[in-house]
Amino acid sequence: MALSTKYGEVDIPGIPEDEPVFILRAQDTLATSTIEMYRALAASHGAPVVGALDKEVERFQVWAGNKKLPD
Repeated sequence: MALSTKYGEVDIPGIPEDEPVFILRAQDTLATSTIEMYRALAASHGAPVVGALDKEVERFQVWAGNKKLPD
């Protein structure tokens, strides 16, 4: 479990139940840009997660569902 302010307890393997998480959803029109900005920060610090973030950006971009601003 992990803890999201908006969604409450969420089951994410490997994350302690009291660790806060921030969830971005593909329906959020700001999510792709947010991931791209995080990717730029990660790259500037040499973080190995950059490649995985490239894949996430692509997954968010090709998602065919309705998009909206976050509530």
